[in-house]
Amino acid sequence: MRKMRLLALAALMVAAGTLSSRAQETRHAHHEYSPTIYMIASGDTMKEHDPKEHRERVIDDFKETKRCGFQQAPNPQFIFSTPNNRFSLGIGGIVNLRTSFDFNGAMGNIDFIPYDIPMTKSYNNRQRVMMDASTSRLFMKAIVNSRMLGRVVVFTDMDFRGGEEFSYIPRLRSAYVAFKGFTFGRDVTTFCDLGAAPTTVDFQGPNAYNFAFNEMIRYEHSFLRRHLTVGIAAEMPVVNATYGEHFSAIYQRVPDGIAYVQFAWGENRASHIRASGVIRDMYLHDNVRGKNTTQLGWGVQLSGHIDIGRWVDIYMNGVYGRGITPYIQDLTGAPYDFTFNPKNPESVQTMPMWGWQAAAEINLMPGRCWLTGGYSNVHLEKHNGYLTDNQYSRGEYIFGNAFCKVTKNFTLAVEYLHGSRKDVNGKKCASNRVSLMAEYNF
Repeated sequence: MRKMRLLALAALMVAAGTLSSRAQETRHAHHEYSPTIYMIASGDTMKEHDPKEHRERVIDDFKETKRCGFQQAPNPQFIFSTPNNRFSLGIGGIVNLRTSFDFNGAMGNIDFIPYDIPMTKSYNNRQRVMMDASTSRLFMKAIVNSRMLGRVVVFTDMDFRGGEEFSYIPRLRSAYVAFKGFTFGRDVTTFCDLGAAPTTVDFQGPNAYNFAFNEMIRYEHSFLRRHLTVGIAAEMPVVNATYGEHFSAIYQRVPDGIAYVQFAWGENRASHIRASGVIRDMYLHDNVRGKNTTQLGWGVQLSGHIDIGRWVDIYMNGVYGRGITPYIQDLTGAPYDFTFNPKNPESVQTMPMWGWQAAAEINLMPGRCWLTGGYSNVHLEKHNGYLTDNQYSRGEYIFGNAFCKVTKNFTLAVEYLHGSRKDVNGKKCASNRVSLMAEYNF
């Protein structure tokens, strides 16, 4: 059985095809890109090149490799480049301050995660005020025009979410090199559709979404003038489970296999629909039989973004699977990839789970001011009697926000969030949050 799973995973990773590294334009970036470019030259080398032509080539490199979507970095405002455009290095950052107030139930997390809503009300969790700048970021992006590899993109960024809340310990978000459709390093998981979620003040975003970073080897390719895109990846597995007394955790042996196919249409391919799948071969040790065994996890997702003229955008994703807690935000880190079977404690079982989110965005002034509202829902299903009365069963996430770009670099936003958590026994508790955000890109 284990060999069959390995063969199936290998077949998936070979058979799936190949998203263009060139991102779709977002309606929130209508300003002309005009960075400051510093030429790195010695002697008379600058005389051999037209500065205007060189500037245009450098800007085209950064514009054509910019990736848009949920929490993606803007193009840098400062670029160092060689006169022949063989190498360019852009440096930028984001200063972000979120001020929030929780009421009628304080969230037990710096982000708005329904799973963490306290189920027992007390004097300590009625209200809470927070000011957080830990999501401020620094990033570097290098572009090398190589004769052998073509255009090579090297990207790294960091924020200050590496430790406990408000500790401001640096954290590496991503660090990858990409060329000819390949990506090597740490990046947003391939299972995540970056264009399927709206912009939120809340750093976490809708609880049914799956924005997470992972180490990977990925290949993507586009067909039909970039209308059809396919991708495949092997990613570092992260397993969170409830083992019981008959099983033990061990190191994982097989990467998660992820594949997707995406079709885009409309002006600048602004609308798309995407189908994704993940297969997981999760290892554990059977203490009773004295040998290692595996559990098969799998998940499927349908996601997309629909551009309805200049004024309205629709975002959505729906995911279902067994043993896929890393790929549903509300369940990330929860011990439900697999659990012991209460009807037979000497066996284990993967847990079924699913979620969906949908949002609409109204563009009052396209590229400058917009309103967004949405709903997200996650369910963890009871299986063979596992899940006690006081364990998580369902989480809801409802939001509405308004964003305004005061200048091309400075953004102000306000957001209201309502979340609820329902346990197996039917008990339900809620939390509310109002947030203000000020952000400056440089």
